[in-house]
Amino acid sequence: MTRHPLAFAAFCEFVATAFLIVAVVGSGIAAERLSGGVVGLALLANALATGGALFALILTFGPLSGAHMNPVVTLAAAIVGDFSWRSVPAYFVAQIAGGLCGTFVAHVMFELPILQVGQQVRTGPAQWVAEIVATSGLLAVIWGSARYRTPVLAGAVGAYIAGAYWFTASTSFANPAVTIARALTDTFAGIRPVDVAGFVVAQCIGLAVVLPLLRKLATVPLED
Repeated sequence: MTRHPLAFAAFCEFVATAFLIVAVVGSGIAAERLSGGVVGLALLANALATGGALFALILTFGPLSGAHMNPVVTLAAAIVGDFSWRSVPAYFVAQIAGGLCGTFVAHVMFELPILQVGQQVRTGPAQWVAEIVATSGLLAVIWGSARYRTPVLAGAVGAYIAGAYWFTASTSFANPAVTIARALTDTFAGIRPVDVAGFVVAQCIGLAVVLPLLRKLATVPLED
């Protein structure tokens, strides 16, 4: 984990998470505008842009803050013992604030009203199970690939999220900060605020489900 001062590391989390949400929301807006009404094409563009952004952001911010960009990742790291509990609140605040800022920036770039409320219905058992699967899979990929060099980890996470856009019914939010941020955009990537709690609970369940595996993966020796 990073040895940088907490204030600096938290600031990096803020910036990294903001860029992640800019990628998610911005590519969703662009994809919807350019896809000619073909939802599958828009989703493909959104998935590829998000996966590519994750790869770049993990490479860039990993050495500075760990590039969690996700409260569930931060919480998992603290539980497994890879991260200080003292730093958890600062990371949570930075990630959520960064996500909100990223949403607003995406709106500005595409000349949309800055303040919006999501209208996309995303609720029900199928969506919640999808978020459990998406989150547990993401955490397993992170801890499973962490024993390799950073580019491998970055590539694995980016590829997983790009794929999970398609194999989960929820399009794989897998991140409470992302979920909250997407509740404030009435665009392709949006979610109704009333549906946020169900997603966040499901994401926490995903962490609980995969936690024994994470503890085991944390003991696997690093590869050269």
